[in-house]
Amino acid sequence: MKEKENTNFSRIEEAIDYITTNFKRQPGLDEVAEKIHLSPYHFQRLFTDWAGVSPKKFLQYISVEHAKNILKDKQASLFDAAFETGLSGTGRLHDLFINIEGMTPGEYKNGGENLSINYSYAESPFGNILVASTSKGICHMAFADNEKEALITLQKTFPNARYQQMVDLIQQNALYIFTHDWKNLSKIKLHLKGTAFQLKVWEALLKIPMGQQLHSPKASQAVGSAVGSNPVAFLIPCHRVIQSTGAFGQYHWGSIRKTAMIGWEAAKAS
Repeated sequence: MKEKENTNFSRIEEAIDYITTNFKRQPGLDEVAEKIHLSPYHFQRLFTDWAGVSPKKFLQYISVEHAKNILKDKQASLFDAAFETGLSGTGRLHDLFINIEGMTPGEYKNGGENLSINYSYAESPFGNILVASTSKGICHMAFADNEKEALITLQKTFPNARYQQMVDLIQQNALYIFTHDWKNLSKIKLHLKGTAFQLKVWEALLKIPMGQQLHSPKASQAVGSAVGSNPVAFLIPCHRVIQSTGAFGQYHWGSIRKTAMIGWEAAKAS
């Protein structure tokens, strides 16, 4: 059994090396499977079991990271990025970025250049919080144990946006969630950047009622990753996701804070 596992690992290692070395040719499933002497069907299953993603998705991750490095050069065009990544044109580059990054390559390149973001710090029952908004809605909300570091994290998400420390009505409406009866609150608008899959997971989290928890599925690394990358603390209640064993599990802003939030909500609900 152990010998078989070692053989499988060697095959996956060889496949990863082959994809990483030859990604500019955008090798298909059949080509990589033939390289490691497996049928496409068995290679797809084995690779997904070991790597956590399909061979196609892994190739997309490698490709988009290469394209992002090219686009960091201000002189590089979208065509340059597509050509150097082995894609047939800017249309495929666009689809790749939408699928993996949740934004167009142009939006990545300008880093939120045309975006105006207001941000402010506020107190919550669980510590200081940084909340940021665009004209469309809340784009970021994070617990700010260190205000300077919290602001740097926000600015990394939209490096070329214009920032102004200012409280606006969108932020105020969102922060009422800590102090007002939730049933009487106006709808809180969100302006989120994420992949289609991440947005679906975040939408699902919004449907978990206050005072209740959702047991996280064991097998889905992708779901766990989407939960962990939630850009809006508390409003998108990723703290309500607990382990299948019943343990509360880890939380991006601290497991103790997560426990306090679940207890606070349970008391509110009752």
